[in-house]
Amino acid sequence: METQIPMDDGSGRTENSGGADLTSCGVDKNQEPYEGMLFESEEAAKAFYDDYARRVGFVTRVLSSRKSERDGSIISRGLGCRGGSDNQKMERVQTQKRDRRREGCTAMILLKREKPGKWVVRKFVGDHNHPLVVQFQKSRPALDQKDKKIQELTAELRVKKRLSAAYREQLLAFMKEVEGHNEHLSTKVQVVREKLKELEGKRQELSHHR
Repeated sequence: METQIPMDDGSGRTENSGGADLTSCGVDKNQEPYEGMLFESEEAAKAFYDDYARRVGFVTRVLSSRKSERDGSIISRGLGCRGGSDNQKMERVQTQKRDRRREGCTAMILLKREKPGKWVVRKFVGDHNHPLVVQFQKSRPALDQKDKKIQELTAELRVKKRLSAAYREQLLAFMKEVEGHNEHLSTKVQVVREKLKELEGKRQELSHHR
C-alpha cells in the first residue's frame, strides 16, 4: 500500500529515505535526464537533478512524495521547477486576469524506487513556460573559482604557444641566416686558398729563374 504526501511548499528540501550513498548507475552528470535512467539512491537522483537544474538555469522544488504504508519509507518523489510562479503572479496583478494553466512551471521529474533498491526516472518533462536564468550557476562559488582558474591558465597557455611559435620562427630565420653566412664564408675561404696557391706557384717560378 502507498500513501501520497503533497510536498509543494517551494522549499526544495527532501526527506532522507535511508541515507544511501550519492552514487548513480553509470550516469553522466552532464547529460539530460530521461525516462528509465537508474540511480543508486533517491539522494543520488535528486543531486543529479539539482546539478542539471543549475546547468540549465532554474531552481528545483519538491512537488510530491509517496510513502509506503508498510514501513513509511519514501518510494516515490516528484521534483520540479520553482520558476514561473512569481512572474505570473505579477502578470495577474497587472492584467487582473486569472489563468490557472500558467500558475507554475510544468518542468518536472518523477522518481520511483525499484524493488532491488534502485531509483528510476518514470517521467521527465524538460520544457519550461518561462525564461531560464543561467546565473543560478553562480551559487557554486568553488566551481566558478575553479573554472575561472582554468580559463586563466588556458589563456596563458595560448599566449605561451603564440610566443613559442614566434620564437621558433625567429630561430629558424636566424639559423637560415647563419647557414647563408657560413656558405658565404666558405666561398671566401676557397677563394683565398686559390689565391694563396696561385701566389705560391708564382713564388716557386721566380725562385727557379734565379
